[in-house]
Amino acid sequence: MAFRAAVLISVLSILPVSGQTGARNGEWPTYGGDLGHTRYSPLDQITAANFNNLEVAWRFKTDSFGPRPEFQFESTPLMIKGVLYTTAGSRRAVVALDAATGEVLWSHSEVEGARGAAAPRQLSGRGLAYWTDGQQERILYVTPGYRLLALNAKTGAMVPTFGVNGVVDLKLDDDQEIDLTTGEVGLHSTPIVAKNVVIIGAAHRSGGVPRSFKNVKGYVRGFDVRTGKRLWIFHTIPRPGEFGLDTWEKDSWAYTGNTGVWGQISVDEELGMAYIPVEAPTGDYFGAHRPGNNLFGETLLAVDLQTGQRKWHYQLVHHGIWDMDIPCAPILTDIVVNGRRIKAVAQPTKQSILYVFDRVTGQPVWPIVETPVPGGSVPGEWYSPTQPIPTKPPAYERTGVSVDDLIDFTADMKAEALKLVARYRIGPMFTPPSVSKVDGPLATLSRAQAGTNWEGGAFDPENHIAYVFSTGNIIPLGLVPPPNPRVSDMEYVQGSAATGARTRGGSGSTAGGNRPPAEEAEAGGGLNIRGLPLGKPPYGRISAIDLNKGEILWQIAHGDTPDNVRNHPDLRSMTTPRTGRPGLIAALVTKTLVIAGEGGTATIDGPRGAKLRAYDKLTGRDAGSVYMPAPQSGSPMTYMLDGHQYIVVAVSGGNYSGELLAYRLPAN
Repeated sequence: MAFRAAVLISVLSILPVSGQTGARNGEWPTYGGDLGHTRYSPLDQITAANFNNLEVAWRFKTDSFGPRPEFQFESTPLMIKGVLYTTAGSRRAVVALDAATGEVLWSHSEVEGARGAAAPRQLSGRGLAYWTDGQQERILYVTPGYRLLALNAKTGAMVPTFGVNGVVDLKLDDDQEIDLTTGEVGLHSTPIVAKNVVIIGAAHRSGGVPRSFKNVKGYVRGFDVRTGKRLWIFHTIPRPGEFGLDTWEKDSWAYTGNTGVWGQISVDEELGMAYIPVEAPTGDYFGAHRPGNNLFGETLLAVDLQTGQRKWHYQLVHHGIWDMDIPCAPILTDIVVNGRRIKAVAQPTKQSILYVFDRVTGQPVWPIVETPVPGGSVPGEWYSPTQPIPTKPPAYERTGVSVDDLIDFTADMKAEALKLVARYRIGPMFTPPSVSKVDGPLATLSRAQAGTNWEGGAFDPENHIAYVFSTGNIIPLGLVPPPNPRVSDMEYVQGSAATGARTRGGSGSTAGGNRPPAEEAEAGGGLNIRGLPLGKPPYGRISAIDLNKGEILWQIAHGDTPDNVRNHPDLRSMTTPRTGRPGLIAALVTKTLVIAGEGGTATIDGPRGAKLRAYDKLTGRDAGSVYMPAPQSGSPMTYMLDGHQYIVVAVSGGNYSGELLAYRLPAN
């Protein structure tokens, strides 16, 4: 097997560089495995025949890398030349580990004082970036206080020639005034480095209850990877004289904020283009103060890597009021459609739709139809009469809410669900939020958070299949006036007439990322019937989508049935199929397998915990599982070292603090 791996690595080393080659040379050099975020590795030592035999080779607990343990550990490590690099702990330390043993080689952390304490994006974030020119090797990451640091990859020392003594203050040189301590901007995602450019996005606090409709703008910038000098900036809210200004009516461009890039960015180095997923403007569910379609909100944007000049764009949601931020990396895919080879980009979304474009021209691979959508009655709100909906591929999760989607384990449960739902507005995707009233509707029920979130998808370049995780979550979108001007100067914020304004909300936009605790997610979160989720299972699933045909190849419920469902007193006499579990789950694709950990925890055939699962990538059939003490909270990666293939995944949640688990087959 070691000989086969050596031959594979030799072959891979001579392949041309492109965005979707997958991870090469047995390493994992970027967050998504390659610059196209395929999350693919051709390694094949771990297969369906031996997956159940995996053992924990080493584990790395993150508790001591910060003033308190972290229970939301979302990092995806990198592995280059036998060294594994990760962020860790509530201080967002950078740690270098021996990839064979987990031994700490060096660490670096920053104490940012009041600036760090006020940051909208705290904790360890999602990881870091690596760059080399063949001589120098650097690690680049963004601190909670929104500073870009460059470290010597061998020693962890600051690179003094980068920025000012190794630091670029990202609150400066941003074409706007930002308070250096309290300015409401940060980043959880990793930088992306291509050629000589490092690209940085921007993220904010919750958009469900923003403090003001006059917020920091989330511009995206490119910097010289050697010096830290700003190379370009793209104004995601256009300024006078720039394309798209006319989509901001009544001069709303001048004061509206957000419209940042808090998800991962992808790059095609051969084309010299970066693909940027943009979030919604302020705020997530109310936009009366920003009439118009609001470019470049919720837009997939392609820019020149070296200059930041717009190449093409496609707005996926006009005038967003559903928090349908584009939350994750665009996947660069080379596909064959009707005999024609296409350099494509596939964008997973919260709305459970995979939008597929020619990544050179921006033209949809299959027609996207401007479709009439329901209107609303929120005072002063501006509604787009249509939204773009692709003809292919079909949605990979339920999109709207109807009575047919409600829990029906028993007739009594269905009757209770119908009674509950009668107090709400329901309808197809893009049914807008409602002003919450005690006498109804309390809110609009939506699946705006049911699709793919920051974890993104994966792509198999051998078979041209994309793999995406989704949930069946149903959430209420209600609006109420803020309780007082100190909470917000918006006319309406997210909330309920029964309980008042929410203090957190929006899956991508809180200081901690707004990830629900495992117990809350397991119980279904939000509306429920007798402690069970309001909607039918599956509560989490993986879909395989054939991108040559634009068709769903297979779908499976991902995750064992939660304890609160399996042990429910009303269901004990019933045989309940595996329901899957919700979570924020990314998959890893290898030569033969799709690998993903479960969200939430359960007690199935051993101690309470979760499983790292494998499936046959062509059929979706179970191919093995191993125990994890906590849910998957980062995204799995794999590498080959000294003849052994490793799979490493971050776990955390509930009362289990952050830990990296490294699996490999037993030594012979």
